[in-house]
Amino acid sequence: MHHPIKGPFDGRPLIFSLAVAAILLAAANLRGGIVVVGPLVEDIKQGLGLNASVFSMLTTLPLICFGVISAIVPALTRRVTPPILVLGALLVIALGAGLRVVPVLFVILCGTLALGCGIALLNVLIPGLVKGYFPRQTGIMTGLYSVTLSFGAGLGTYLAIPMRDAFADWRAPMLLWALLPLICLLPWLYLLRVHVHTYQPKRTGVPLWKNPLAWAITGYMGLQSTCFYSLATWLPLMLFDAGLDDHYAGTLTSLINLFAIPANLLTPIVAARMRDQRLLVLAIAALAITSLTGLLLAPALAPLLWVGLIGISGGAALSLVLTLFALRSENTTQAMSLSAMAQSVGYLIAATGPFVIGALYDLNKSWLIPLLLLLLLQLAQGSLGVVAGRPGTLTSWGDGKT
Repeated sequence: MHHPIKGPFDGRPLIFSLAVAAILLAAANLRGGIVVVGPLVEDIKQGLGLNASVFSMLTTLPLICFGVISAIVPALTRRVTPPILVLGALLVIALGAGLRVVPVLFVILCGTLALGCGIALLNVLIPGLVKGYFPRQTGIMTGLYSVTLSFGAGLGTYLAIPMRDAFADWRAPMLLWALLPLICLLPWLYLLRVHVHTYQPKRTGVPLWKNPLAWAITGYMGLQSTCFYSLATWLPLMLFDAGLDDHYAGTLTSLINLFAIPANLLTPIVAARMRDQRLLVLAIAALAITSLTGLLLAPALAPLLWVGLIGISGGAALSLVLTLFALRSENTTQAMSLSAMAQSVGYLIAATGPFVIGALYDLNKSWLIPLLLLLLLQLAQGSLGVVAGRPGTLTSWGDGKT
């Protein structure tokens, strides 16, 4: 059964605009509450008396939540409609972010788990809702969603220090991410009143865990996340070891999100217009391999270029896989189930990336082996992308037809 071209809000401009706002406001909460702790690391460690390994739990716990919670979202959507789940997720994010300002480690860790769980729900729900609400605007909506996600991450990082200084308290920027979800609830409360036929069928009709296309998309999701989080963690030290001063190395790393934004926006629009996305996959792989080769052979020669290519290729890869959730599925249920599988397995793979890269570096204090491993992962990611980029849907692959 193919998804009807007509969307539930077509011909209803006011509700259509409200639904766009609702999706983007929800997406604004997906990263800021996690990344805000990065710039505040010294304040939080000193304020709570934490060592580095305990502090690292504030960023690794949400990633593990992404992996674990994503797997149960399809089961939840069979019992509760997605808009109600989105409302619940935003409330859980607000609660989690609020608990993280309480100066008790156990409460902060509970808040971190709640934050991760709420974000994991939205990670899976939003691509499915884009498919259901905007079947004719999947590309542009995925692009806007990806840009908002990157913008939220950037906002979390860039507002942290000015807000800390303005209020003379490191908890002020943390509290922002507890208040923002409550504002973002408003359009969703109205959408509850709008009857939308997007939540059928209740089952996907395709056994995803036996579907080669679903596994190719899952592998692509996992490897792009692994490369992104590994580089986000270790790039400052790579550049510092190459002779750049630590401030410049940190500034360059923060630019990855900036370079990702145009790629976030354009990739889904281009991908949605193509029946076959393999050429796009190869272009993304070429940019990523060029950046890693540059870091390996001449990191200090053109660091801004390497960082730019990392941002563009990483942003494009994330946006492409989010678009594939919609393009390779035939209904909202399928899109959410594919999103859940890819993000569950993908984020659990990604959670190991920074640790493995750091351990390899510790062995001989060289970036040669870690960067060679990342290059190998890029080749594997590209190969899986070539499979995922072929025309067809989950159903046609499940039937043995492509």
